[in-house]
Amino acid sequence: MAAAPDTPGLGVVAPRPEEIDAATLEACRKRDRASLQRFVLTYQRTVFAFLSRMLGHGPHVEDVAQEVFVKACGGLPRFDPSGPARVSTWLLGIASHAAIDHRRRNRRKLVSLEEVAPGVDARTPELEQQRRELLGAFERAASRLDDDQRAVFVLAEFHELGMAEIARTLGVPENTVKTRLFRARERMRAMLEGVREE
Repeated sequence: MAAAPDTPGLGVVAPRPEEIDAATLEACRKRDRASLQRFVLTYQRTVFAFLSRMLGHGPHVEDVAQEVFVKACGGLPRFDPSGPARVSTWLLGIASHAAIDHRRRNRRKLVSLEEVAPGVDARTPELEQQRRELLGAFERAASRLDDDQRAVFVLAEFHELGMAEIARTLGVPENTVKTRLFRARERMRAMLEGVREE
C-alpha cells in the first residue's frame, strides 16, 4: 500500500473522488493487480482523510487504512454497482466500521488538531494564541462525541455526504443519521458555547 497521502485538515472539506469506471471495477473483482492498484490510488485520499478525522494522525491510520482496503478488495465481488451506493460511499462505510472498532479496541486519545490542521498563517502571537485556544476547545468537544455521532458528523461536515448517503454508508436508517447528526451538532454547540474567534 502507498504511504499515507497528504490529507485535508479537520477544517477542510475532503474532495469527492472520481469513481472508478465499470471496467476497472470488473477487473478488480477478477483480482487484476493493476486495477486493484488503481482502486487504492483512486480512493486512498478519501479513506485517509476520513480515518485521520476519526482517529487523529499517526501510524495507526495507515494500519487501519490498509485493513479497510484489504476488506474492500475481498468484498468487491459482493458489491452491487447497480445498487444505491457508490464505490466511495461503500468504502467509507467499511472505513467507518474499522475506525469505530479501532477506537473501541484502543481508546486512543485524539491527536491534537494542531497536528491535523497545520500551516494556518498566524500573523501575530495573539492570533496564534486565539487559534490554539479555539482548536483546543474544538478538539475537546469533538473527542467527547460518541463514536456513532462522530462518524456521522465527520461524513456530513467534512466529506459533505447527504443524509441518504450517510445512511447507506453506515448501514443505518436515515432518521437515525438525522438524529445522530442533530445530537452531535447540539453537543458541539453546547460544549463550544462562549468560545469564539475574535
